[in-house]
Amino acid sequence: MAKVKSSSIHRKKISWLLEQPIDVKLEMLRQHLEICRLLANEILDDEVTRLAGERYSRQKPHNGRYYRWGNNPGSMEIGHEKVRLSVPRVYDKESKSHVSLKRYEQLKSIDAVNDKLLERVLLGLSTRDYGSVVQELVDSFGLSRSSVSNRFIEASEAKLAAFMNRDLSKYEFIALFIDGKYLAKEQIIIVLGVTTTGDKIPLGFIQSHSENALSIKELLTSLTARGFDYQNGILCVVDGSKGICKAVKDAFGEFALIQRCRWHKRENVLSYLNEEDQQTYRRKLKAAYQAETYEEAKHLLLAIREELMNINVSAANSLQEGLEETLTLHRLGINHLFSKSFSTTNCLESLNSHLNKYIGRVKCWKNSQQRHRWIACALIEIEQRMRKVDNYKKLYIMRQAIQREIGLSSNENEEAA
Repeated sequence: MAKVKSSSIHRKKISWLLEQPIDVKLEMLRQHLEICRLLANEILDDEVTRLAGERYSRQKPHNGRYYRWGNNPGSMEIGHEKVRLSVPRVYDKESKSHVSLKRYEQLKSIDAVNDKLLERVLLGLSTRDYGSVVQELVDSFGLSRSSVSNRFIEASEAKLAAFMNRDLSKYEFIALFIDGKYLAKEQIIIVLGVTTTGDKIPLGFIQSHSENALSIKELLTSLTARGFDYQNGILCVVDGSKGICKAVKDAFGEFALIQRCRWHKRENVLSYLNEEDQQTYRRKLKAAYQAETYEEAKHLLLAIREELMNINVSAANSLQEGLEETLTLHRLGINHLFSKSFSTTNCLESLNSHLNKYIGRVKCWKNSQQRHRWIACALIEIEQRMRKVDNYKKLYIMRQAIQREIGLSSNENEEAA
């Protein structure tokens, strides 16, 4: 591919690019700031032509009052990056002075967009590498590592504040996913909400040494302080942590139903067995949870438990613990509709996977504030790309089933609404 030298196009316009062969066009596309330079040249030259006429033409507007007078070095800022420009000079014969180009002043006053900088940094470009990457793109100047870092800190602090204070009263939630993961070299517990329209919305997170009930309860109660409404009933999908389950019950009381993650339950049971038995009981557990009715699923699980008592008592006890909570969807009569999205914490696992893509490359975490800022920024970016849950158009059936289960009558529902 042809190499385009910056010095060769300081005065070129966009029409020059359109005339180049495909390899040059591709190279220029990679060097996006050069395209910005070409557009700026086009804008400046248009103003000069309006004042002084076409170059080398004898027909001059304004009775020949203005004429070209060389070029001066200048610059504009694109996304916090200063790009050199060759700014045309225009001389006014009447005032005997040089004319200040209005469009050049406009180009210099364009606000740099912090979101663009955030996007580039979050996509894996650390501030330590930023300067070198820019140098590979174009001959940018006036950019220091500290200035980029400071701007990112300011922008990410604003993002963190917006995330933590977002008003939740405008949403109608039907489910929560709660789980803790080891992110940014610390235990981070994240809450992901699902609305009645099927949208997934990260609601909050805390940095905690363990999944203890007290800290998670504070996280959940902070959501209610921001307008989170759970009194129409809420399904909470958790990994089985006793601390998370207790926090849910303490924060939401009788309005919350817990669905234990079946994947975690299955893996816990299988962890006690040898490899051959693992294959056998993985199939049996899968078949049990795919049963159509609550009665059939429970019957199959209890039969598996009896078998395991003869093979491995620890595995049998693991299956028994929290067994009812793994069957919540069955008990509600909606397993056939929502088992794919709501029987496991996979929605949150997917979120965590995307989080790792954003923050996994950071090698040096300086403090807790840095972790919080990066995680909040990443969650906001990820939210825009998250798909709706499966079968979201039938979530009204889940709402009705939850309300029947918690004993919320239609009259009470109307009052709550």
